[in-house]
Amino acid sequence: MSDDRLAGALGEWRRPGVPLSEALAGAVREAVLDGRLRTGSSLPAERRLATALGISRGTVTAALARLRDGGWVRTHHGSASTVRLPAEAAERIAPISATGETHSIDLRRAVPAAPQAAYLAATRRAMERVAPLLAQDGEPGAGLPEFRALIAERYTREGLPTRPEQILVTSGTRAALALLCAQLRPRVAAVEIPTFFDALNVLRGGGARLAGCRVTTDGWDLDQLDDALRAAHGGLAYLVPDFQNPTGALMTARTRRTVAALAARHGVVLVVDETMRDLDLRENPGPEPRIRDAVLIGSASKAVWGGLRVGWIRGPARLIGELTGNPLCAPLSAAPMQQMVAIELLGDPDPVLDRRRAELRRQRDRLSGLLAGDDRWHFAVPPGGLSLWLRLTGTRADTVVERARTHRLDLSAGPRFAADGTLTHHLRVPYTPPSAALDHIAAALDKACRD
Repeated sequence: MSDDRLAGALGEWRRPGVPLSEALAGAVREAVLDGRLRTGSSLPAERRLATALGISRGTVTAALARLRDGGWVRTHHGSASTVRLPAEAAERIAPISATGETHSIDLRRAVPAAPQAAYLAATRRAMERVAPLLAQDGEPGAGLPEFRALIAERYTREGLPTRPEQILVTSGTRAALALLCAQLRPRVAAVEIPTFFDALNVLRGGGARLAGCRVTTDGWDLDQLDDALRAAHGGLAYLVPDFQNPTGALMTARTRRTVAALAARHGVVLVVDETMRDLDLRENPGPEPRIRDAVLIGSASKAVWGGLRVGWIRGPARLIGELTGNPLCAPLSAAPMQQMVAIELLGDPDPVLDRRRAELRRQRDRLSGLLAGDDRWHFAVPPGGLSLWLRLTGTRADTVVERARTHRLDLSAGPRFAADGTLTHHLRVPYTPPSAALDHIAAALDKACRD
């Protein structure tokens, strides 16, 4: 690899307050994960590398030592250092059911596999310090104080001042939504069309009638949203403004302000699902504002693993106190040991999130490239999230789903995401599988739309 190519791949790698060797090693790791440095390529000799980057040879030696210790480069005596991907960084991002290693590729749920090395390490750390917790009664209450403080501090750091008493820990976002429905007992709930199908099931199970507003990859229909919020007067609205599931749409700051004003006018409690917020795949993302006065629900199910059954509600302390007293609070709470593991993972989530975002960005771009330029469907490349939202121009989605099954591909048609059963020509196609599976997905869609 030439000096200029390496310097270009690393970009502006110096970081204020970080030792040069540590910053350089981190830049190499990020470049490998982003695909800017190909595994198997050879790095320039230490003296050349030091000259190209304008640093001392000792700094280069220290950085390479860090990379060797982590398994990111291999150096043989008398030869150049070779870039590699350590086994723990090569873990799958998709569960086995979505990789093609079993009979079919099942994409009916857009979910990641666990980051095994990080998850197992977090579990071991949690086990090492769980003894004081085991001496208590094990009742979850509003959540472990340490975890509530951790989530509150994260909101505060992101610009939303939050105290631990404003956090209630649940066993996921579905549990959070179910508890809010049980407490608020809405007769009507405003929802997006399309939206996450499990949320529709929770709201219907709570006895709410659903009023929908249209969302496309271009954004929210504010006239329809106004109508839906008016219909839900005194009830609640369930919204996903950040990389909306399944469209991938990102709500603008202006629309967020309008939504807050409409909800206040119609007396509606806004329940905002932030499960996808961490999956921002833009190259240079800016902090997205939150909708004023919304009750926020979140979890680590998409960013980490669906099997980590830990979620939370962020709201006014008065509401959190009322929810804690609800009879369903304890059954819908997360087990204390799960919270301990979550503390270890979410205390420093960047290593897992950075790798996930880099992989998802590559896989999104690959699938988008495979499907682009075909007049049998239209889609927009989403700025984040886990899936493409296709609008089929000819064949109905349920027909494509049925045909795709014969080609070892399971998908979900649009009506599954629509409160009113519409969207019969839409299809959600997750890009969580690895490259080989994405190739198969594109080929199966081609055959399903030609059969």
